[in-house]
Amino acid sequence: MKKISIIGSTGSIGRQALEVIEKLDGQFEIIALACGSNKELLNEQAKKFKPRYVCFGEDGAEKICSDKENDIILMACSGKIGLKPTLTAIKNGIDIALANKETLVMAGDIVMKKAKENNVNIIPVDSEHCAIHQCIKNINQVDKLIITASGGPFLNKSLDDIKNATVEQALAHPRWNMGKKITIDSATLMNKGLEVIEAHHLFGFEYDNIEVVVHPQSIVHSAIEYKDGSVIAQLGLPSMHIPIQYAITYPERYEGIKSKSFSFAQTAKLTFEKPDYEKFPSVKLAYETGKKGGTATVCMNAANEEAVFAFLDGKIKLYDIYQITKKMCDSHNFIKNPAIDEIFETDKIVREETKKLINSGNFII
Repeated sequence: MKKISIIGSTGSIGRQALEVIEKLDGQFEIIALACGSNKELLNEQAKKFKPRYVCFGEDGAEKICSDKENDIILMACSGKIGLKPTLTAIKNGIDIALANKETLVMAGDIVMKKAKENNVNIIPVDSEHCAIHQCIKNINQVDKLIITASGGPFLNKSLDDIKNATVEQALAHPRWNMGKKITIDSATLMNKGLEVIEAHHLFGFEYDNIEVVVHPQSIVHSAIEYKDGSVIAQLGLPSMHIPIQYAITYPERYEGIKSKSFSFAQTAKLTFEKPDYEKFPSVKLAYETGKKGGTATVCMNAANEEAVFAFLDGKIKLYDIYQITKKMCDSHNFIKNPAIDEIFETDKIVREETKKLINSGNFII
């Protein structure tokens, strides 16, 4: 029986993970569940799944990640709070199923180096990186990573439509049911930019060898191109249950939750196109900051997240998220090789300055 803890059990990924574990009856023992604020749901989960203990907040998450009884920890929380617990788990030699983008965007070099030093496996949960992980057999023979994007709710809308979009429109994702922050990132395609940075760190590929392709049907979850020109893709219906199960049961596979078996015959068509960087400039910005490295990605992540929160609160418009993030990146006091303390300090400063910029209203590029 595999022993697991879930950090962020009340969020979208955490809830679906518990559904996966329930279906795989007898395969897992839940050591602990943790969440940030939804105590009511956490109590319900505790009664149903009977973990050894539950906790709230970042300090509790770090204590869970210090428990070496864990075989694997699912990092399902969102935001910067995932970084410290992830580093703690790595220090204690515990494998990680990683669904927290910010961990690698903020400190990918440090996290991956420490994981290698401690012989810790980091298995990606994001459907795109999970797809790439499944496709790769010999990474030395791979020439390019191809990350697919649904295009979000504004794929076929004009730039004016995007600039005037309401919160309700931005949250109406056509394919995936996710948390609010990641759904807004999907509407601006910043989510795809963050995934490019993740892929760079997870698989060790240069940014020029990572391509983003818009694929509205969300059937091809990502692909790789080998040096001989062969392309291998991972396909399936859009369901997070599958990549979650893959990550927590790796390297084994079991019959689990399936929305239904995939049918090529019933799939009407698969289409692909290049991203429109005029409508979705956040993708280009992510490539630029990723190539720069250091605290550039910390700045971009922090500024984007604060701007997303401001949009959800009705303080700014959707396109302002990019303008605010871009302005913060342009004025950032860059550190090339930051220590972990410098990463957290940069994150704190950028968030404070971003809030000031938002309140000033002086962010139009």
